[in-house]
Amino acid sequence: MEFRFAVRVKPGARKDRVGGRWSETALIVAVAAPPVDGKANEHLRAVLAKAFGVRKADVSLVAGERGRDKVVELSPAPTDAAERLNILLDMST
Repeated sequence: MEFRFAVRVKPGARKDRVGGRWSETALIVAVAAPPVDGKANEHLRAVLAKAFGVRKADVSLVAGERGRDKVVELSPAPTDAAERLNILLDMST
């Protein structure tokens, strides 16, 4: 089973943080990695893997590789992926 959702990335943050809502539906993810040579994207995958309790290899970018707005896919997704996403969206960063 796969699960896709929108993400708004804030690269170059002081520390990694996951939580909050951007434009109603996108999950806000702050990553400490800079937006250079794909470092922020790789770090984003690791941060989301930890937040959803999956392996980094299970997290892929479907759209938005070069921008801050991305679509991420978890495959295979945990059975509670939608519930976890809703909890993270309701958190404030």
